Formats: sequence, C-alpha cells, structure tokens
Amino acid sequence: MRPSQDRTVRSLIALEKSASTARVLNLAATHRRHGADGSLQAEPFFHNRLLNHAIIIKHRLRPYERDLFVRPAATVTKILAPMDAADLKVGARVLMVGQKDFDETAAEVFGNALNPGSGDRQILDLIDGLPSLDPFLLREHLKRHGFEPARAYFAITDADIQRMYDFVRQEVMALVTLSAGGEGAGVQAASKLVEKLLSNSADDSFAPLKDTLRLSDTDYQDGVFCWRGFLYYKWVLTELTPQLARVMVELTALQPRGARTPDTTRYLPDARLRIEAAVTTALEGVNRMLAVYDDAYGSLTLDGQPAAFRDFLLAAPDMFTALGEQCGAVQHIVSFWRYRFPPGRSAMVDADELMDIFLDFEDGLTFVPARDVHLA
Repeated sequence: MRPSQDRTVRSLIALEKSASTARVLNLAATHRRHGADGSLQAEPFFHNRLLNHAIIIKHRLRPYERDLFVRPAATVTKILAPMDAADLKVGARVLMVGQKDFDETAAEVFGNALNPGSGDRQILDLIDGLPSLDPFLLREHLKRHGFEPARAYFAITDADIQRMYDFVRQEVMALVTLSAGGEGAGVQAASKLVEKLLSNSADDSFAPLKDTLRLSDTDYQDGVFCWRGFLYYKWVLTELTPQLARVMVELTALQPRGARTPDTTRYLPDARLRIEAAVTTALEGVNRMLAVYDDAYGSLTLDGQPAAFRDFLLAAPDMFTALGEQCGAVQHIVSFWRYRFPPGRSAMVDADELMDIFLDFEDGLTFVPARDVHLA
C-alpha cells in the first residue's frame, strides 16, 4: 500500500473512532457506541441505512478539488460512506455536496435517497447550510425545520446544555438587571428572556421584541437563530479557552518517536508555528465578532436604543458563517487532540501520524479571515 493510501486509511479510522467535533458528524461511531439504543432505529438521522452510517465532514477545499465545482466554496460538506462499517480499511465512497456530478454520484451510492425534495436530501441541505457541525446548533437547526433525530446522534450531554443555559442566564441577567437598577423585575425579565430565547419555540414566542425591532418574520427567525448561536459560541469559548491553552503547550512540545522522513523533518517545525499563529488569528476574529454582539445588545438593554441590535440581527446570518468556521476549527483541534492524547497518559506518536494530525489542523484553519463588521 502506498504511503498516501495508508494515510487515508489512518485518517478514516481515526474519524470513525473519535468523538463528534465541530467539523465531524460521525454517524458510524454513534451506531457503534449506542447500537443497543432503540431510538436510533425509531428516530434515525437519515432514513437511508448507508447514509445513516456515514461520516459527514465540514471540509476545506484543497486547490486540486476546486475543478470539481462550478462555483467552489471555501468550505463544503463531504460525505464518507464506508464500504464496510466493520472494517474501515476497505475504504469509503466519497462525495461532496455541490460537486458537478453530485446527483448522479449520490444515486449510484444511495439510490434515490438523496433525490431533490426527499427527506434525507432536505436534512443534508440543512446541514450544508450550517458553517459547522456543533451538535447543539445542528440539533436546534434541524428541529426548527421539523426534523428531530434521536438525541444520541448529538454529542452534547444534558449537563453541557444546563451549563450553557446557566451561562446565558448570567449573561442576560447581568445586562437586564443593570438596566432595571437591580430590582427583582429585572431578574424575572432576564429569566423570561433566557427561557424564550433558548426554548424550541423561541422564534415564535417573543413577538414583542420582533415588533420593537420592526423585523419581518423571516429576518427575525434567522436573526434569533444566529443570536442563539452567538451565545452558544460565547459559552464554547469560555469552556474552550483553558483547554486550548494546555493543548497548545502540548502541541508545541510534543516530539515524535522513531525515525523521521525528509518530509516530516522539513514539515513539522514550521507547521507548529503556523498552527499557533492561525489559532491566534482565529480567536481574534471570534472575539471581534462577539464584541459586535455585546455592543449591540448593550445598546438595546442598557441604553434603550434598539437600532443597533436590529442591525445586528440583520447582519448576524453573514457573521454567523465566519464565526462558526473559526470557532469550529479551534474546537476541532482541542477535541481531536484530547481524543488522541488523553490527559494523564504518555503522548506517543510517530512522525508520519503527527504530520497527518498537523495537516488536518492546518486544513481546518485555512479559512479566509472575516471582514470587520461595524453596525451603524
């Protein structure tokens, strides 16, 4: 087997074994871990069995892949359909949403499951419209459009959801109670806002804000979903920051075992520096976009000026894509590194595998920096 083929096999096996991340929806691993859970059969993610055992990735297009698309995007949704779920060394069929021959290739692999208008195609299109595969946002996005796969498909625990709710409640209370002078009514208002914002019916139930901001139903629904996303990413960043600091120290210090090839000798030292610089750039971009939200929400709640928040909700869908890509790339580094190198264990890796890991990290970090957004 040629080295490039071996590298592909190792990557596929690692994806199958690893936990879901912001870049990976690992349906194959879900069925491996929770095969006895009857809800996976009663409430499948996809109805087509092969598709329901696939690995779906938010993939950065490489230069040689751009010719596969009429209008190539920076990030595409890639589907890996294992030929044998019990032996990933056999390989997988690969297709990317939007490639020139997508419908024909999908028909060859999945039959009519992904015909335009089918339920599975609708779900795939919804996934393709998201900037990342963050489980909370993916679940909420599908639910908003009438699809509710089993909870086991989403790698977010009830404890995580509760911590996120508590974080958002504190965020909102700190602002609302300031504007209310710390009175009990402010606390009640904050609690009510959190419940409406994070409940499944948030898009429909908070009509007074929609009327105040003079937004159409579509603009309001899209804006509130992204607002929920901004709050989710603020929580993710809070949880991620201490873990990221430790991972970057380990990433910088880890030395591979065994012999090195000329390729790994040339690649590894500079790759560490590029990854460190790209992570810093990504975090700066995330913080700039979150600051736009903070300023706009402060204008609404502290200054009683709704115009800036209205502008934010209208601009949020465009910013949300960049926010999801940048935050998701950093999440992926932390989650995959922790999967491969668990705390408390000796970190052992050969040079070829470490090169694979770094190439994957660099691939996820090659997004185009988002332009700064200034709301009027």
